[in-house]
Amino acid sequence: MPFLSWLADVPRAAGLKVAEQPGWKTRGHGPMGEVKGIICHHTASNRNKGNAPSIGIVTEGRGPAPGAPALTGPLSAYVLGRDGTVYVIGAGVSHHAGSGQYRGITAGNSSMIGIEAENDGIGEPWLAVQREAYVRLCAAILDRAKLPTIMCCGHKEWTTRKIDPAGIDMVVFRRDIDAVRNGGIVRPLIPKQDAQKRPTLRRGASGPDVIALQNAIGVKADGQFGPGTESTLRAYQRAHHLVADGICGPACWAAIDSVRAAA
Repeated sequence: MPFLSWLADVPRAAGLKVAEQPGWKTRGHGPMGEVKGIICHHTASNRNKGNAPSIGIVTEGRGPAPGAPALTGPLSAYVLGRDGTVYVIGAGVSHHAGSGQYRGITAGNSSMIGIEAENDGIGEPWLAVQREAYVRLCAAILDRAKLPTIMCCGHKEWTTRKIDPAGIDMVVFRRDIDAVRNGGIVRPLIPKQDAQKRPTLRRGASGPDVIALQNAIGVKADGQFGPGTESTLRAYQRAHHLVADGICGPACWAAIDSVRAAA
């Protein structure tokens, strides 16, 4: 079976913010087998450390911890930021499941997609935008893999050694996934336009608003939002402490306005 080249396209098509991490398409401990489900996790990251502080460790791996061996990365296919951004980490096998079983499946790493959602696991409340993104991401993956909703489980359902994702009732979570798959919970996670009615722009967009964006970020202004514009926009977002998702929405337009005002 191949590496999962669709991991970025599926959440993007579902309307989620997506940030593709460099090298993700070939990152993994070999190619995945048949996708049979999803295992949901939390990262146990400090809630004061930002939106997605676990990207590095999930990508590169971690050293030994009390009662746990060292693990080389990737440690999951995705990291889900606190603001609902989906960071794509690796398209191959990831070391996320450990020993366990769910509905007769025992090969978790090679047949279950792992999602690490940023949460401290000791009482941090799940923000509505993150939890909804979690639900929508799982629904989109299940649709792509043509799997029933029951094939999304929590790590705590995979093995009794774990508690993640803490604070999420998986029965209710799966009920919400079903609602999404049946056309419910349709609130967009990225507004379609800002207060000045400038549209949210992403790859594939074209026209005068794209030219305005290209002029602002310093890329050839041809009016076509292609990969070059997306790459430059990600760099601009990182430089201005925004989520580097390659999408110009209200927060990005506001940053552009601030830079212009300060010039």
